[in-house]
Amino acid sequence: MGDSKSIIIHTDGGARGNPGPAAIGVVIELPHGSTKEYGERIGNTTNNVAEYKAVIFALKKSKQLVGKNKAKNAEVVVKTDSELLCRQLNGIYKIKDKNLGLLFIEIWNLLQDFKSVIFTHVPRELNREADAMVNRALDSLDI
Repeated sequence: MGDSKSIIIHTDGGARGNPGPAAIGVVIELPHGSTKEYGERIGNTTNNVAEYKAVIFALKKSKQLVGKNKAKNAEVVVKTDSELLCRQLNGIYKIKDKNLGLLFIEIWNLLQDFKSVIFTHVPRELNREADAMVNRALDSLDI
């Protein structure tokens, strides 16, 4: 997957309290070699919703960064440490939660903007940068 058209994305989402104050973290490695990092608060929600929202943010931002035409030819690898998210997006687990179902549909629609998108589960230690972005955003909360 390391060819010049690949976009590698690391995503993470977390909530303190579950539900509680939540944030997303995204690290996008672009085909030409640059890396962009994002951490953003998303209000109060659950860990699972935050994980989904991180993927949505990452796919939208990737399309914006490379442009619509290049996105159509891009192969995307989304790396997440959420086994649930990965298995749901790969169709292994059914989605029973209505809110997650709606977010799944939003992701499914975003997939059409790219040549291919692969969701892969990685151990938490291989997702440190995205996790750090979540914690940085959460630590900035005035609780």
